[in-house]
Amino acid sequence: MRERTHLEQFINNVKRIEQDLEDGVTLIELGEADSDDSVLEEAEGLLRALRERVAKQELETLLSGEVDSNDCFLEIHAGAGGTESQDWAQMLTRMYLRWAEAHRYKAEWLEESPGEEAGIKSTTIKILGHNAYGWLKTESGVHRLVRISPFDSNSRRHTSFSSVWVYPVIDNSIEIDIDEKDLRVDTYRASGAGGQHVNKTDSAIRITHVPSGIVVQCQNDRSQHRNRAAALDMLRARLYERELQIREEKAQAEHDSKTEIGWGHQIRSYVLQPYQMVKDLRTGVETSNAQAILNGDLDEFMAASLAQRVGNKAD
Repeated sequence: MRERTHLEQFINNVKRIEQDLEDGVTLIELGEADSDDSVLEEAEGLLRALRERVAKQELETLLSGEVDSNDCFLEIHAGAGGTESQDWAQMLTRMYLRWAEAHRYKAEWLEESPGEEAGIKSTTIKILGHNAYGWLKTESGVHRLVRISPFDSNSRRHTSFSSVWVYPVIDNSIEIDIDEKDLRVDTYRASGAGGQHVNKTDSAIRITHVPSGIVVQCQNDRSQHRNRAAALDMLRARLYERELQIREEKAQAEHDSKTEIGWGHQIRSYVLQPYQMVKDLRTGVETSNAQAILNGDLDEFMAASLAQRVGNKAD
């Protein structure tokens, strides 16, 4: 039903684009016939806006993967470097939450491990909305920050790393077999933003899938049973994403992506001092407006990565 609704929306959008194009051409003809500059300016503005809508609609057509339309889980982990990397992980979390808010996606906090002095060690957030996974999937990888540290009394420049991992929420129509004997389940006391009201008991759950090494955590609910159910859903999603990567011949060992948070797996570099520059190391897209990026203006980077990924599949 949801797919049918979005297909109808897509068709209606195409029809509106066709109508607006026709209106724009008519306005230009009227303006030229009457030598009316104001009408011509109005028509040019209409066509510029139309071009942006067409570009966005074109990108939407690239989101045709098996689970691109699904909600997704977003994990962020601080790399080595203590407070510096933990603060960077929190900055990335804020960046993605701003992006989600701008696109009217809903964000649900599932787990957070606070940093030692500032920032966070890790967090897991569920992003809900049509094509959430499709848009965010190319954000998986290591993000590098270069800046003058606010935690260094000598104001020296520091380089920090944090990793981002995105995987789709999957429904019950997709069967993922999980053997209970392959699981190690730990309970612990909840902490952080969503756990403040539940930290009197060991309600938080950590599940390790021993064969793959995948670890998932949830501390969002008062109930240990509901946290366990949510963690199992996350595990199913992670296992499914793992299978997708193998099928696409883009598999990268889970252990490597979690432990080698350093130079080797970078996808994007964010330089704040001595100059400002954000550059995607896969597509070459860059901008000097680093603050806009950190405030969630990621569409250009996501679109370029998505187009490159689709192009590579075509090749």
